[in-house]
Amino acid sequence: MSDYLGKDTFKLGFGLMRLPKYPDGRMDIPQICEMADRFIAAGGTYFDTAYVYDNGESEKAFKVAVADRYPREAYTVCTKLCAWMQCHDENSAKQQFYTSLERTGAGYFDYYLLHALQRNNYKKYDDYHLWEFVQEQKEKGLIRHWGFSFHADPALLQELLEAHPEVDFVQLQINYADWENPDVASRRCWEICKAHGKPVTVMEPVKGGSLANPIPAVQQVLRDVHPDMSFASWAIRYVASMDNIITVLSGMSNLEQMDDNLSYMRAFQPLNTREQDAILAAQRALNADSSIPCTACHYCTEGCPMSIPIPEIFAVKNRVNSFKPEDGGKQEYAIATQSRGTASQCIQCGQCEGACPQHLPIIHLLETCVDME
Repeated sequence: MSDYLGKDTFKLGFGLMRLPKYPDGRMDIPQICEMADRFIAAGGTYFDTAYVYDNGESEKAFKVAVADRYPREAYTVCTKLCAWMQCHDENSAKQQFYTSLERTGAGYFDYYLLHALQRNNYKKYDDYHLWEFVQEQKEKGLIRHWGFSFHADPALLQELLEAHPEVDFVQLQINYADWENPDVASRRCWEICKAHGKPVTVMEPVKGGSLANPIPAVQQVLRDVHPDMSFASWAIRYVASMDNIITVLSGMSNLEQMDDNLSYMRAFQPLNTREQDAILAAQRALNADSSIPCTACHYCTEGCPMSIPIPEIFAVKNRVNSFKPEDGGKQEYAIATQSRGTASQCIQCGQCEGACPQHLPIIHLLETCVDME
Protein backbone atom coordinates (compact mmCIF):
# COMPACT_ATOMS: atom_id res chain seq x y z
CA MET A 1 0.00 0.00 0.00
CA SER A 2 1.08 3.59 -0.64
CA ASP A 3 1.94 6.05 2.13
CA TYR A 4 -0.86 8.49 2.96
CA LEU A 5 -2.47 10.41 5.83
CA GLY A 6 -4.01 7.85 8.19
CA LYS A 7 -2.32 4.79 6.74
CA ASP A 8 -1.59 3.43 10.23
CA THR A 9 -4.97 4.37 11.73
CA PHE A 10 -7.02 1.51 13.22
CA LYS A 11 -9.21 0.56 10.27
CA LEU A 12 -12.48 0.47 12.21
CA GLY A 13 -13.94 3.87 13.03
CA PHE A 14 -16.79 4.41 15.50
CA GLY A 15 -19.61 6.21 13.68
CA LEU A 16 -21.91 8.03 16.11
CA MET A 17 -24.95 8.43 13.84
CA ARG A 18 -26.96 5.45 15.13
CA LEU A 19 -26.15 5.36 18.84
CA PRO A 20 -28.22 3.25 21.26
CA LYS A 21 -31.22 4.92 22.86
CA TYR A 22 -33.78 4.19 25.52
CA PRO A 23 -37.40 3.67 24.41
CA ASP A 24 -38.17 7.30 25.28
CA GLY A 25 -35.54 8.53 22.81
CA ARG A 26 -32.82 9.48 25.29
CA MET A 27 -29.27 8.39 24.60
CA ASP A 28 -28.26 5.23 26.46
CA ILE A 29 -25.14 6.82 27.93
CA PRO A 30 -23.98 3.84 30.05
CA GLN A 31 -24.04 1.58 26.98
CA ILE A 32 -22.32 4.22 24.83
CA CYS A 33 -19.58 4.57 27.47
CA GLU A 34 -19.03 0.81 27.52
CA MET A 35 -18.92 0.72 23.72
CA ALA A 36 -16.32 3.50 23.70
CA ASP A 37 -14.29 1.68 26.36
CA ARG A 38 -14.18 -1.54 24.37
CA PHE A 39 -13.36 0.33 21.16
CA ILE A 40 -10.42 2.20 22.68
CA ALA A 41 -9.17 -0.88 24.55
CA ALA A 42 -8.99 -2.73 21.21
CA GLY A 43 -6.90 0.03 19.63
CA GLY A 44 -9.66 2.15 18.10
CA THR A 45 -9.14 5.90 17.99
CA TYR A 46 -11.39 7.47 15.31
CA PHE A 47 -14.82 8.78 16.41
CA ASP A 48 -17.10 10.33 13.79
CA THR A 49 -20.06 12.58 14.57
CA ALA A 50 -21.76 15.65 13.08
CA TYR A 51 -23.48 18.85 14.16
CA VAL A 52 -26.81 17.60 12.79
CA TYR A 53 -26.73 14.04 14.14
CA ASP A 54 -29.65 13.56 16.53
CA ASN A 55 -30.02 17.36 16.76
CA GLY A 56 -26.72 17.63 18.59
CA GLU A 57 -27.22 14.74 20.98
CA SER A 58 -24.55 12.68 19.20
CA GLU A 59 -21.86 15.30 19.84
CA LYS A 60 -23.00 15.63 23.46
CA ALA A 61 -22.86 11.86 23.93
CA PHE A 62 -19.31 11.85 22.59
CA LYS A 63 -18.31 14.41 25.22
CA VAL A 64 -19.77 12.39 28.07
CA ALA A 65 -18.52 9.00 26.87
CA VAL A 66 -15.09 9.95 25.53
CA ALA A 67 -13.86 13.54 25.95
CA ASP A 68 -14.76 13.72 29.65
CA ARG A 69 -13.32 10.27 30.40
CA TYR A 70 -10.12 9.96 28.36
CA PRO A 71 -6.97 12.03 27.88
CA ARG A 72 -6.95 13.96 24.60
CA GLU A 73 -4.21 11.83 23.08
CA ALA A 74 -6.31 8.67 23.48
CA TYR A 75 -8.69 9.49 20.64
CA THR A 76 -9.26 11.42 17.44
CA VAL A 77 -12.61 12.98 16.58
CA CYS A 78 -14.25 14.14 13.39
CA THR A 79 -17.37 16.25 13.13
CA LYS A 80 -19.08 18.13 10.31
CA LEU A 81 -20.55 21.48 9.30
CA CYS A 82 -23.77 21.32 7.28
CA ALA A 83 -24.66 24.38 5.18
CA TRP A 84 -28.11 23.08 4.19
CA MET A 85 -29.57 21.78 7.46
CA GLN A 86 -30.14 23.57 10.77
CA CYS A 87 -28.81 26.90 9.51
CA HIS A 88 -30.20 29.77 7.43
CA ASP A 89 -27.27 32.06 6.56
CA GLU A 90 -23.48 32.33 6.64
CA ASN A 91 -23.27 33.29 10.31
CA SER A 92 -25.47 30.45 11.52
CA ALA A 93 -23.54 27.99 9.34
CA LYS A 94 -20.21 29.10 10.79
CA GLN A 95 -21.64 29.02 14.30
CA GLN A 96 -21.99 25.25 13.93
CA PHE A 97 -18.21 24.95 14.25
CA TYR A 98 -18.09 26.77 17.59
CA THR A 99 -21.16 24.94 18.89
CA SER A 100 -19.53 21.61 17.98
CA LEU A 101 -16.38 22.59 19.89
CA GLU A 102 -18.49 23.24 22.97
CA ARG A 103 -20.68 20.15 22.61
CA THR A 104 -17.82 17.71 22.07
CA GLY A 105 -15.41 19.18 24.61
CA ALA A 106 -12.60 18.10 22.30
CA GLY A 107 -10.66 21.37 22.35
CA TYR A 108 -9.83 20.92 18.67
CA PHE A 109 -10.86 18.58 15.87
CA ASP A 110 -8.44 16.04 14.45
CA TYR A 111 -10.65 15.80 11.38
CA TYR A 112 -13.36 18.16 10.15
CA LEU A 113 -15.72 17.92 7.18
CA LEU A 114 -17.98 20.09 5.13
CA HIS A 115 -21.02 17.86 5.29
CA ALA A 116 -22.74 15.85 2.53
CA LEU A 117 -21.95 17.86 -0.58
CA GLN A 118 -24.36 17.19 -3.45
CA ARG A 119 -25.32 18.85 -6.72
CA ASN A 120 -28.20 20.71 -5.10
CA ASN A 121 -26.27 22.15 -2.14
CA TYR A 122 -22.54 22.45 -2.84
CA LYS A 123 -22.75 26.09 -3.93
CA LYS A 124 -23.93 27.05 -0.45
CA TYR A 125 -20.47 26.17 0.82
CA ASP A 126 -19.07 28.72 -1.66
CA ASP A 127 -21.75 31.33 -0.94
CA TYR A 128 -21.12 31.09 2.81
CA HIS A 129 -17.30 31.14 2.34
CA LEU A 130 -17.00 27.92 4.32
CA TRP A 131 -13.96 26.54 2.51
CA GLU A 132 -12.01 29.61 3.59
CA PHE A 133 -13.53 29.54 7.08
CA VAL A 134 -12.48 25.96 7.75
CA GLN A 135 -8.97 26.61 6.41
CA GLU A 136 -8.73 29.55 8.83
CA GLN A 137 -9.64 27.27 11.73
CA LYS A 138 -6.87 24.90 10.67
CA GLU A 139 -4.39 27.77 10.65
CA LYS A 140 -5.52 28.64 14.19
CA GLY A 141 -4.85 25.06 15.32
CA LEU A 142 -8.51 24.25 15.95
CA ILE A 143 -8.55 21.71 13.10
CA ARG A 144 -5.75 19.30 12.22
CA HIS A 145 -7.09 17.89 8.94
CA TRP A 146 -10.18 18.86 6.96
CA GLY A 147 -12.11 17.91 3.87
CA PHE A 148 -15.67 17.17 2.79
CA SER A 149 -18.10 14.28 2.76
CA PHE A 150 -19.55 13.60 -0.65
CA HIS A 151 -22.79 12.22 -2.10
CA ALA A 152 -22.73 13.14 -5.77
CA ASP A 153 -21.34 12.21 -9.18
CA PRO A 154 -17.67 11.73 -10.08
CA ALA A 155 -17.63 14.82 -12.30
CA LEU A 156 -18.50 17.07 -9.35
CA LEU A 157 -15.93 15.34 -7.16
CA GLN A 158 -13.28 16.00 -9.79
CA GLU A 159 -14.36 19.64 -10.00
CA LEU A 160 -14.24 20.14 -6.23
CA LEU A 161 -10.80 18.59 -5.83
CA GLU A 162 -9.43 20.70 -8.65
CA ALA A 163 -10.93 23.85 -7.10
CA HIS A 164 -9.80 22.97 -3.56
CA PRO A 165 -6.46 21.15 -3.62
CA GLU A 166 -5.93 22.29 -0.04
CA VAL A 167 -8.31 19.68 1.41
CA ASP A 168 -6.63 16.86 3.32
CA PHE A 169 -9.12 14.01 2.86
CA VAL A 170 -12.58 13.07 1.58
CA GLN A 171 -15.35 10.97 3.10
CA LEU A 172 -17.09 8.67 0.60
CA GLN A 173 -19.86 6.11 0.63
CA ILE A 174 -18.18 2.85 -0.33
CA ASN A 175 -19.59 -0.66 -0.03
CA TYR A 176 -19.69 -3.73 -2.21
CA ALA A 177 -23.32 -3.05 -3.17
CA ASP A 178 -22.47 0.41 -4.53
CA TRP A 179 -19.03 -0.29 -5.99
CA GLU A 180 -20.38 -0.16 -9.56
CA ASN A 181 -23.75 1.47 -8.78
CA PRO A 182 -23.96 4.41 -11.23
CA ASP A 183 -26.00 6.49 -8.76
CA VAL A 184 -23.29 6.28 -6.08
CA ALA A 185 -20.22 5.44 -8.20
CA SER A 186 -18.13 4.25 -5.26
CA ARG A 187 -15.33 2.87 -7.41
CA ARG A 188 -14.93 5.91 -9.65
CA CYS A 189 -15.05 8.36 -6.71
CA TRP A 190 -12.42 6.34 -4.83
CA GLU A 191 -10.22 6.34 -7.92
CA ILE A 192 -10.53 10.12 -8.30
CA CYS A 193 -9.54 10.70 -4.67
CA LYS A 194 -6.53 8.45 -5.03
CA ALA A 195 -5.47 10.19 -8.24
CA HIS A 196 -5.57 13.53 -6.37
CA GLY A 197 -3.63 12.14 -3.42
CA LYS A 198 -6.59 12.47 -1.03
CA PRO A 199 -7.08 9.61 1.45
CA VAL A 200 -10.61 8.48 2.20
CA THR A 201 -12.70 7.79 5.26
CA VAL A 202 -15.55 5.45 4.43
CA MET A 203 -19.19 5.92 5.41
CA GLU A 204 -22.03 3.44 4.89
CA PRO A 205 -19.82 0.36 4.43
CA VAL A 206 -22.83 -1.73 5.49
CA LYS A 207 -25.23 0.49 3.51
CA GLY A 208 -27.38 1.61 6.40
CA GLY A 209 -27.40 -1.88 7.86
CA SER A 210 -28.80 -3.57 4.76
CA LEU A 211 -25.58 -5.55 4.22
CA ALA A 212 -25.68 -6.73 7.83
CA ASN A 213 -28.84 -8.62 6.92
CA PRO A 214 -28.65 -8.98 3.13
CA ILE A 215 -31.06 -10.74 0.81
CA PRO A 216 -31.13 -14.56 1.12
CA ALA A 217 -29.14 -15.11 -2.08
CA VAL A 218 -26.25 -13.04 -0.70
CA GLN A 219 -26.46 -14.74 2.68
CA GLN A 220 -26.07 -18.13 1.05
CA VAL A 221 -23.03 -17.06 -0.97
CA LEU A 222 -21.24 -15.72 2.09
CA ARG A 223 -22.21 -18.58 4.41
CA ASP A 224 -20.81 -21.09 1.94
CA VAL A 225 -17.37 -19.56 2.55
CA HIS A 226 -17.57 -18.59 6.25
CA PRO A 227 -20.62 -20.07 8.02
CA ASP A 228 -19.82 -18.35 11.32
CA MET A 229 -18.79 -14.88 10.17
CA SER A 230 -21.31 -12.05 10.44
CA PHE A 231 -22.54 -10.51 7.22
CA ALA A 232 -21.41 -7.09 8.48
CA SER A 233 -17.86 -8.43 8.74
CA TRP A 234 -17.80 -9.07 5.00
CA ALA A 235 -18.89 -5.53 4.21
CA ILE A 236 -16.43 -3.82 6.54
CA ARG A 237 -13.45 -6.02 5.65
CA TYR A 238 -14.19 -5.52 1.94
CA VAL A 239 -13.61 -1.77 2.22
CA ALA A 240 -10.84 -1.96 4.81
CA SER A 241 -8.89 -4.15 2.36
CA MET A 242 -8.53 -1.22 -0.06
CA ASP A 243 -5.59 1.14 -0.39
CA ASN A 244 -5.84 4.83 0.55
CA ILE A 245 -8.40 4.25 3.33
CA ILE A 246 -7.96 6.09 6.64
CA THR A 247 -10.69 4.15 8.44
CA VAL A 248 -14.04 2.47 7.83
CA LEU A 249 -16.88 3.96 9.86
CA SER A 250 -19.41 1.62 11.39
CA GLY A 251 -22.51 3.18 12.92
CA MET A 252 -22.76 0.76 15.81
CA SER A 253 -25.97 0.76 17.84
CA ASN A 254 -25.24 -1.68 20.67
CA LEU A 255 -22.51 -3.62 22.42
CA GLU A 256 -23.17 -6.73 20.35
CA GLN A 257 -22.35 -4.87 17.14
CA MET A 258 -19.24 -3.39 18.71
CA ASP A 259 -18.03 -6.80 19.88
CA ASP A 260 -18.70 -8.36 16.49
CA ASN A 261 -16.81 -5.63 14.64
CA LEU A 262 -13.84 -5.81 17.01
CA SER A 263 -13.68 -9.60 16.73
CA TYR A 264 -12.39 -9.35 13.16
CA MET A 265 -10.94 -5.82 13.07
CA ARG A 266 -8.76 -6.05 16.18
CA ALA A 267 -6.30 -8.11 14.14
CA PHE A 268 -7.58 -7.15 10.70
CA GLN A 269 -6.75 -9.35 7.72
CA PRO A 270 -7.60 -8.19 4.17
CA LEU A 271 -9.92 -10.36 2.08
CA ASN A 272 -8.17 -13.27 0.41
CA THR A 273 -8.80 -14.43 -3.17
CA ARG A 274 -11.59 -16.83 -2.23
CA GLU A 275 -13.33 -14.13 -0.20
CA GLN A 276 -13.00 -11.61 -3.04
CA ASP A 277 -14.64 -14.14 -5.35
CA ALA A 278 -17.51 -14.51 -2.87
CA ILE A 279 -18.02 -10.75 -2.88
CA LEU A 280 -18.23 -10.81 -6.69
CA ALA A 281 -20.94 -13.47 -6.46
CA ALA A 282 -22.77 -11.40 -3.82
CA GLN A 283 -22.64 -8.36 -6.10
CA ARG A 284 -24.19 -10.37 -8.92
CA ALA A 285 -26.99 -11.45 -6.59
CA LEU A 286 -27.61 -7.87 -5.49
CA ASN A 287 -27.76 -6.67 -9.08
CA ALA A 288 -30.69 -9.05 -9.63
CA ASP A 289 -32.55 -7.75 -6.55
CA SER A 290 -35.35 -5.16 -6.74
CA SER A 291 -35.33 -3.93 -3.12
CA ILE A 292 -35.44 -0.19 -2.47
CA PRO A 293 -31.80 0.71 -1.53
CA CYS A 294 -32.66 3.17 1.24
CA THR A 295 -30.08 3.51 4.04
CA ALA A 296 -32.48 5.16 6.52
CA CYS A 297 -30.31 8.26 6.97
CA HIS A 298 -33.53 10.34 7.28
CA TYR A 299 -32.15 13.34 5.43
CA CYS A 300 -35.31 13.12 3.30
CA THR A 301 -37.62 13.58 6.27
CA GLU A 302 -35.94 16.70 7.68
CA GLY A 303 -38.02 19.09 5.58
CA CYS A 304 -40.94 16.93 4.48
CA PRO A 305 -44.06 19.18 4.72
CA MET A 306 -46.29 16.13 5.19
CA SER A 307 -44.10 14.44 7.85
CA ILE A 308 -43.98 11.21 5.86
CA PRO A 309 -41.70 8.56 7.45
CA ILE A 310 -40.14 7.68 4.10
CA PRO A 311 -37.39 5.26 5.28
CA GLU A 312 -39.83 3.37 7.49
CA ILE A 313 -42.31 3.01 4.63
CA PHE A 314 -39.59 1.74 2.31
CA ALA A 315 -38.46 -0.76 4.95
CA VAL A 316 -41.99 -2.15 5.17
CA LYS A 317 -42.20 -2.36 1.37
CA ASN A 318 -38.94 -4.30 1.20
CA ARG A 319 -40.10 -6.75 3.84
CA VAL A 320 -43.40 -7.23 2.01
CA ASN A 321 -41.56 -7.98 -1.23
CA SER A 322 -39.25 -10.44 0.51
CA PHE A 323 -41.63 -12.25 2.86
CA LYS A 324 -45.06 -11.61 1.26
CA PRO A 325 -47.26 -11.42 4.41
CA GLU A 326 -50.92 -12.35 4.00
CA ASP A 327 -52.18 -8.82 4.64
CA GLY A 328 -49.78 -7.28 2.12
CA GLY A 329 -47.99 -5.39 4.87
CA LYS A 330 -51.01 -3.30 5.86
CA GLN A 331 -50.64 -3.82 9.62
CA GLU A 332 -46.91 -3.06 9.66
CA TYR A 333 -47.48 -0.07 7.39
CA ALA A 334 -50.18 1.29 9.73
CA ILE A 335 -47.77 1.09 12.65
CA ALA A 336 -44.98 2.78 10.69
CA THR A 337 -47.21 5.70 9.66
CA GLN A 338 -49.20 6.11 12.88
CA SER A 339 -49.67 9.83 13.64
CA ARG A 340 -47.52 10.66 10.61
CA GLY A 341 -47.99 11.15 6.89
CA THR A 342 -48.73 8.32 4.48
CA ALA A 343 -47.39 7.60 1.01
CA SER A 344 -50.61 8.78 -0.62
CA GLN A 345 -50.29 12.17 1.10
CA CYS A 346 -47.07 13.02 -0.76
CA ILE A 347 -47.52 16.38 -2.53
CA GLN A 348 -44.54 15.71 -4.84
CA CYS A 349 -42.65 18.83 -3.78
CA GLY A 350 -39.31 17.10 -4.46
CA GLN A 351 -37.62 18.18 -1.22
CA CYS A 352 -36.85 14.57 -0.34
CA GLU A 353 -35.26 13.75 -3.69
CA GLY A 354 -32.97 16.76 -3.46
CA ALA A 355 -31.74 15.63 -0.03
CA CYS A 356 -31.34 11.90 -0.72
CA PRO A 357 -27.67 10.81 -0.72
CA GLN A 358 -28.67 7.68 -2.67
CA HIS A 359 -30.37 9.75 -5.40
CA LEU A 360 -33.52 7.64 -5.16
CA PRO A 361 -36.69 8.53 -7.15
CA ILE A 362 -38.58 8.86 -3.87
CA ILE A 363 -41.78 10.32 -5.30
CA HIS A 364 -42.23 7.38 -7.66
CA LEU A 365 -41.22 4.86 -5.01
CA LEU A 366 -43.81 6.24 -2.59
CA GLU A 367 -46.44 5.72 -5.29
CA THR A 368 -45.54 2.02 -5.30
CA CYS A 369 -46.20 1.89 -1.54
CA VAL A 370 -49.76 3.24 -1.62
CA ASP A 371 -51.16 -0.29 -2.02
CA MET A 372 -50.20 -1.01 1.61
CA GLU A 373 -52.63 1.60 2.97
